[in-house]
Amino acid sequence: MSDDLNNIAFRIVKQATDEHVKNPAAVALGRMGGLKGGKARAEKLSAKKRKEIAKKAANARWNNR
Repeated sequence: MSDDLNNIAFRIVKQATDEHVKNPAAVALGRMGGLKGGKARAEKLSAKKRKEIAKKAANARWNNR
């Protein structure tokens, strides 16, 4: 047997996990949304809701210590 099982397994995993070429236009569009997402979300929230979110985040940080 010229190929041992490790080589065969390696080729199968490599073939299954190879990255496909991404569409540059789709990547750019996704990045645009990602760059403005958090800021746009924060602007839409009321001060009360932002405060609730901030308290929850602070509790999550400090309760792990």
